[in-house]
Amino acid sequence: MTTSPDPVACTLTPAGLTAQARRWEKLMGRAMTGRTETRQGLRICFRPDAADELRALVAVERTCCRWAAWTVESSPAPLVLEVTATADGVTALHAMFTLPA
Repeated sequence: MTTSPDPVACTLTPAGLTAQARRWEKLMGRAMTGRTETRQGLRICFRPDAADELRALVAVERTCCRWAAWTVESSPAPLVLEVTATADGVTALHAMFTLPA
């Protein structure tokens, strides 16, 4: 869990945020197999073939959303993204990474 005093905000430009969101939507649409809200944030499972794109997206998130801790576990399968935060960050995470109905 992160205890960073960083504000719960993304530092990407509007264009960068749009591009990042599209990449996440595309990845989730083709490879997400499960999403679970946790007390500290989210646990999202992906098919193993999504590893490269998931790691690339997480690298961006670690820079622009430093208020959360981003980890990817690839063993044992499936590929698991664990994102944790504190306080308002947890609420923000729970609102993120959802596919439209």
